[in-house]
Amino acid sequence: MDISFFLFSFSSLFALVNPIGISPAFVSFTERFSKDDILSIAKRSVRAALLILLLFAVLGDLIFSLYGITIHAFRIVGGILFFRSGLKMLESIPSRTRTTPKEEQEALTKHDIAISPIAIPLIAGPGAITSSMILFSHADTIPMQLSFGLALLLVMLATYFILRGAEKLLGKIGTTGSRVIQRLMGLLLMVIAVQFIIDGVTPVAQEILRGTG
Repeated sequence: MDISFFLFSFSSLFALVNPIGISPAFVSFTERFSKDDILSIAKRSVRAALLILLLFAVLGDLIFSLYGITIHAFRIVGGILFFRSGLKMLESIPSRTRTTPKEEQEALTKHDIAISPIAIPLIAGPGAITSSMILFSHADTIPMQLSFGLALLLVMLATYFILRGAEKLLGKIGTTGSRVIQRLMGLLLMVIAVQFIIDGVTPVAQEILRGTG
């Protein structure tokens, strides 16, 4: 297993999924359900999110070739998206890419909310999907692919345990603690975003310099 790639993948995905940050929304969506129902919803939501992220990761190359997108362009756009999300997390501004008022209203009346809006877009949001595609496309060897898979699995396991105990967790760390953790995750995400942009711009700049040289 590629330890450095595993750590990079885990930190990127954990910051983007942000299970602690989405805990208040999860508690709000499931407050009218029993404890057993909440555990079931958490399990099905995480399972669905895992399948969604794996699907986009594996099909990433096909999507790139189908639309003529280079991985460098995707890294740059992904970096911009991550930086924007990280900045909002740093300023404790709720992201509009997670849930809309309409989805929140539907969550109050819809019987099964595990798939939507919890699995997608709450857990597997645009940032997490984009990151999965970029990271897996960067995994050139089997050890790197295994490292990515393990990182994604552990992030989803952590998300499950955090969501199933979200009410107790929020009660212990409070609003201030939740915001501090969210800001730290936002700062980490902004650093990762800058690195993604650098990785995307550098090859393009080298090609331009070679062409003019």
